[in-house]
Amino acid sequence: MMNPRTFSPLRRTSFLPAVSPHIQPRLFSTSTVFLNSPTVALPAQKPVGAFRGGLIGFLFGSVVAGASVYYYILREYRVSNEMLTDDIYALQAASQRLNTYITELEARLDELQKKK
Repeated sequence: MMNPRTFSPLRRTSFLPAVSPHIQPRLFSTSTVFLNSPTVALPAQKPVGAFRGGLIGFLFGSVVAGASVYYYILREYRVSNEMLTDDIYALQAASQRLNTYITELEARLDELQKKK
């Protein structure tokens, strides 16, 4: 684990290179040129009321959420409708096979009864 004292400001200065006497270090302050420059006023904007902005945001969010829920439910409805249709076709095919099997059995029973 590292010692927290190694990151103290006194320790950090030992890693910095020495400043030569000809170059002065740059200070992080504003110069007098920028302080004396005329400031330009920002254009006045029409304030948007919190109530109006909140109401518009709420309505926009409600519309987006409602539309996404509508399309999600519509997609789920289509998928379930297709699955139900496939199941109905499978049931119809199974009932037709059962119907043909029963008619064949009845025909065989009639033949056996005629032979006796």
